[in-house]
Amino acid sequence: MSNKIFRFLVGLMSLSLIGVIFVQVYWVRIVVHNNKSQFSLNVEHVLSKVAEDLDQLEMQDYLNRYYYLKDSLGIAPQEEEFIKFAFYQFDSRTKEAVIYKNSIIGDNATINSNFYDPQIENYKVKNFKSLRQTQIFKEKNDFENKTLNLDPEADVTITKSGQLDILDKAQYEIFFRDIAAIKPIEYRVRGDVIEKLLNAEFSEKGITTNYEYAVTTKKDRITEVKSSNFARLGENTFQVKLFKDNEKNSDNYLEVSFPSQREYLYSEIRSTMILSILFTVVIILVFVSTINQFLKQRQISQIKTDFINNMTHEFKTPIATINLALDSVRNPKIFENPESMRRYLGVIREENKRMNAQVENVLRISKLDKREITIEKESLDIHDLIEDAADHVSLLLDESGGSLVINNNATRSTVLANDTHFTNVLVNIMENAIKYSPQAPEITVETENIKDLILIKIKDKGIGISKSAQKKIFDKFYREHTGDIHNVKGHGLGLAYVKRIIDAHNGEIFVESEKGQGSTFIIKLSLIIN
Repeated sequence: MSNKIFRFLVGLMSLSLIGVIFVQVYWVRIVVHNNKSQFSLNVEHVLSKVAEDLDQLEMQDYLNRYYYLKDSLGIAPQEEEFIKFAFYQFDSRTKEAVIYKNSIIGDNATINSNFYDPQIENYKVKNFKSLRQTQIFKEKNDFENKTLNLDPEADVTITKSGQLDILDKAQYEIFFRDIAAIKPIEYRVRGDVIEKLLNAEFSEKGITTNYEYAVTTKKDRITEVKSSNFARLGENTFQVKLFKDNEKNSDNYLEVSFPSQREYLYSEIRSTMILSILFTVVIILVFVSTINQFLKQRQISQIKTDFINNMTHEFKTPIATINLALDSVRNPKIFENPESMRRYLGVIREENKRMNAQVENVLRISKLDKREITIEKESLDIHDLIEDAADHVSLLLDESGGSLVINNNATRSTVLANDTHFTNVLVNIMENAIKYSPQAPEITVETENIKDLILIKIKDKGIGISKSAQKKIFDKFYREHTGDIHNVKGHGLGLAYVKRIIDAHNGEIFVESEKGQGSTFIIKLSLIIN
């Protein structure tokens, strides 16, 4: 797959993922907004209903007290007729005449009580009632000559009287509102009544979150009729007018705030949100993991391609050398010269050993990965292993005109290690220092003790390693590109082998390097405590 197609697919998948996340966030915001709107409507409806109930309770309380006091006076009121309505009808078949009269009578009375204000002793009140009369005249042919007043000669007289509930209540309500409006709001409503009404209405609407309430005045004064923790919370506080007067105005308000409104609104969709977030996180993790695996596969594929190219290049050179040596050996002149024959046979043997060493490196890494190599350990002196490794690379140093300085500063150097494998570790690092030094190599090996550890530092003044490459140099097949992948012989297995052997010794290895400033490989091993 080309880089352009890969970038396009990754970009398309990323855009789709961002779109899914955006839709999820947008959906949550819409649901919360709708819940908030519905919550506000429900609260406003509750407050309106509670305000109406408080108004009706106050009016009914005064009305009941008024009727009770009026009925308990025991004094006959003075009556006064205000309005009279009458009509008559005559049935020619039965010769009966009917007169119907309906009068509104006003009762004047005096209430001696502290009904409204204890400072006032007497109240003048007027009550209205209706008086209804029906008179029937039988066989009265002179009905047209009669008046519409009561006639004692009527054959049947029916009289009914009663309160004018609608008129009485309407008149009292107008009167009551004007009188009650002058009283302080604290004397008109109680906190326990407000709580009871609010609890009932909120329960009916399914609102279960905590709330605080207060009765306030037009000048933003919070009265004593309030809950203990009331505080205005901006858009989380709702209000409604209390005890409107006859002109529908009021200076008093009932305010309710919801300290946990946001949490309450989100709690209604919490389970859905959790599932949505969980699925989104899973999608993101799968997406990232897929891209990561894909990139790793591309990297591995590239590394393997480089490895094959390097191995092919490194095998072609000794094979070509061997072929040239064989062709020379077949030359009769060379065949007759024992010295030349030995030299060419030596070249064939060395090139064959070189190819065999490369194959062995590949096999060793494979066996280490499969844990097929058993590493036997024994008590060894690190300084001795360093000397052995220096002997192995001495010829390479001589050919390159380099130098190796060893500073054994550690006073304790006995560790539990495998002689062969740990020597190979040191040789690999030193060979890399030689190969990656553009000038004559200058290598320094130092040891030192830190508590119960020994540190082995192998320094060079070579080309150095970039910061990004330092994280990967111990990966199998990895080689940092320096323009030409074949400019330095190798196949990216040396440091991978080093890392696995150090791990098998329960040690640590890391590198400090800057591009163009050389590198320092540091190995940490535990000492044997005597």
